[in-house]
Amino acid sequence: MDRNLAINLVRVTEAAAIESAKYLGRGDKDGADEAAVRAMRKMFSTVDIDGTVVIGEGEMDEAPMLYIGEKVGMGEGFEKVDIAVDPVEGTISVAKGFNNAISVIAMAPKGNLLHAPDMYMQKIAIGPKAKGKVSLDMPVPDILIATADALDKPLDKLTVTMLDRERHHNLIKICREMGCRIKFIMDGDVAAAIDTCFDHTGIDIMLGSGGAPEGVLAAAAIKCLGGDFQGRLIAEEDEEYERCMKMGVNPENLLEMEDLVKGEEVYFAATGITEGNLLKGVVFGHDDTAITHSIVMRAETGTIRFVEAIHRLSKKPYVYGLK
Repeated sequence: MDRNLAINLVRVTEAAAIESAKYLGRGDKDGADEAAVRAMRKMFSTVDIDGTVVIGEGEMDEAPMLYIGEKVGMGEGFEKVDIAVDPVEGTISVAKGFNNAISVIAMAPKGNLLHAPDMYMQKIAIGPKAKGKVSLDMPVPDILIATADALDKPLDKLTVTMLDRERHHNLIKICREMGCRIKFIMDGDVAAAIDTCFDHTGIDIMLGSGGAPEGVLAAAAIKCLGGDFQGRLIAEEDEEYERCMKMGVNPENLLEMEDLVKGEEVYFAATGITEGNLLKGVVFGHDDTAITHSIVMRAETGTIRFVEAIHRLSKKPYVYGLK
């Protein structure tokens, strides 16, 4: 794939982040999501791809979708690619003015991203130093010990991140009994998974369950960063189990990196909406400007770029003048 596509993806996440950030703390998560979707669709129409959304906004969010199967990009004649997208990963965080909301896209050649059903997934994310040392098939205490050993840290310095959810009660209990530090996230776990690959975030491992579509997005990012991500679908009802089997995914199987994201031609882009460990949030200036902070990566080269941009909103009314 053309390496210049990476920068074009950042333009898409920047537009979505700016529009969503206008809803910071306003208590309207659907409004924030809808604004991001509109901006993202508009900017996608300028990208030189024949893209198909294979992971869009799930039914869990009850929000306007970039729906699965939707065509994006310039269309016929350009490279056929799969797109995984979340215009606002962390809608509640935007609505309540919390941290770590991002706009995010992953892209790979057609057929290389898992078409994850909209259900929950058990997850583990680690950085490059712990890659190959842990597995979801291991007991949690063994996972924590192996991660600490790989990072040359005592357990009482190991920082685990997870969603603050009642379903994680037993996981929290084990981590505390092992003496580990825990950093809870309120909403959206893609950013938290990425944090495990950067020392300055202070996050060593992500555990717990969250949305399966977000799992594929996180796996794409971590593949670019040289870390590891594993997942296992959680089929709580017979209907969910049957749905997985029809999609060719056995929910009992461990999903490793190559099951989630195939090959090395993987692109990932994200722009901060609210302040986070990795990315700064959108800042609106007094002179009709917006400052964004983004990350863009390619798995093939391992290149990681942080992009800080100043946008003059009045110069792009076709995007930022949307009502």
